[in-house]
Amino acid sequence: MKIARTFPIIAALTMLALPLGNLSTASAQALPFDGVSATVLTFVGPQIAEPLQRRAPDFKKLTGADITIATVPNADLYNSMLKDMSTGTNAYQGYVIDPQYVGDFADPGYIAPLEDSIKADKDIQWDDIEPFFRNFSANYGGHTYMIPLDGDFLMVYYRTDVLKKAGLQPPKTWADYLAIAKAVNGTDMAGDGKPSYGSCISKARSQQSYWWLWAIAAPYLQTQGTGQGSFFDTTTMKPLVLNDGFIEALDIMKETGTYGPPNESTTNVGDSRSLFTSGHCALTLDWGDIGPLAVAPGSKVVDKVGAVVSPGTKNVVDFKTGKLVPVDKTNAPDAVDGVNYAPYAAAGGWSGAVNASATDKQKQAVYAFYSYMSAPAQSSVDVTLGKTGFNPYRASHFNDLKPWIASGMSETAANNYLGAIKASLESPNFALDLRIPHTNDYQQNILDLIQSQYLAGQLTDKAAAQAIFDQWEALTTKLGRDVQLKAYVAELGITAK
Repeated sequence: MKIARTFPIIAALTMLALPLGNLSTASAQALPFDGVSATVLTFVGPQIAEPLQRRAPDFKKLTGADITIATVPNADLYNSMLKDMSTGTNAYQGYVIDPQYVGDFADPGYIAPLEDSIKADKDIQWDDIEPFFRNFSANYGGHTYMIPLDGDFLMVYYRTDVLKKAGLQPPKTWADYLAIAKAVNGTDMAGDGKPSYGSCISKARSQQSYWWLWAIAAPYLQTQGTGQGSFFDTTTMKPLVLNDGFIEALDIMKETGTYGPPNESTTNVGDSRSLFTSGHCALTLDWGDIGPLAVAPGSKVVDKVGAVVSPGTKNVVDFKTGKLVPVDKTNAPDAVDGVNYAPYAAAGGWSGAVNASATDKQKQAVYAFYSYMSAPAQSSVDVTLGKTGFNPYRASHFNDLKPWIASGMSETAANNYLGAIKASLESPNFALDLRIPHTNDYQQNILDLIQSQYLAGQLTDKAAAQAIFDQWEALTTKLGRDVQLKAYVAELGITAK
């Protein structure tokens, strides 16, 4: 791939008093980061790590910076980062992480604010980044700590040919999803004479499957716009799980397994993606990765995939009673045709942070690397490649179809795929992911374990909901209810009542 010759790191060059513009001039003299080495930590790829590893050598040719990409299993990433910084080891000068953990690293001063570098860096085209990713994924406590490299919203993908043959429409509600999965389950979708599955959803423990559950639960729990939140009550910090809506979400999650592969409780997202792109699933729930993967080499579903906003519900929780009530204009004012949608921004898009303890030159080099990765010249290509795990997050990613068509998508498929993501972003009721101190404990250590126990039949739905409530309550009490409530309402952009 041709190396872009425009140097998208004005901030670093300005601080180093080097000439701007075409690097052929700079490289003939001295590259700005000659002799600078830095290591960036992320999780084992190919997703996320692959584009960083692939572009690091190009970046070195342009700047002289030697950027090494280190990886650990995703389940270990948070603890590896925390240990590295809290113990003062500082083996890594940068981190590409899930931004929901930013509070645990920004509050103690472990990662550096980046707004001054961004202001000086015109080539990053900061305003081209969609407002959600600039204002939520990148920002915390009034400072910008992250450079978005990815955009994440969970959506439903469906086989257009399978649904057409069965005379079915794409799902608008989770009830529709189950009905479609049941109707087509066991039919031959891959043309190999073997029965395929109505639904494929990742459910393995330590594989992010708790995000899938919350995508189902969100439209039951959040009805009054993004500022309402879907995890906790904004006056008491009580978990919103002891109600019929969350119970029904648990039941839906389990029932999808009836129409999925027999080992679905141990499958990860890579497994579900492989099943879908090999033609063996009618429906799946995933981030934006499925769109590019559907046209990648080896895919059996080219031009046979549609995407829709994550399904909604026709009943929502009345929190005074905990019961489900039909959607109306009062309890769900943004509902469409009687359906309350709450597209879930699970994770929020992987982003780059800089270790505050790195040397000044290392900080500059790591920031410059993120700027290079994020700039349209690079990112507009990387978001079209399924192997990267990078999904659209810039206005230009949505407005310019040429890279998508070059990747193998038809214009119709590109418009459908991008339209579903855009609709999620623009929903007045999109659901934010949890992003408060110790989010890792709430979700990965508590929710993930209890969900896996429920799916394995070790807990009933009501017992699972009670266990989540009790353990989240205990954690909140331990950490300080007022502290956690303040952080929660701040992330929702509201003031505690």
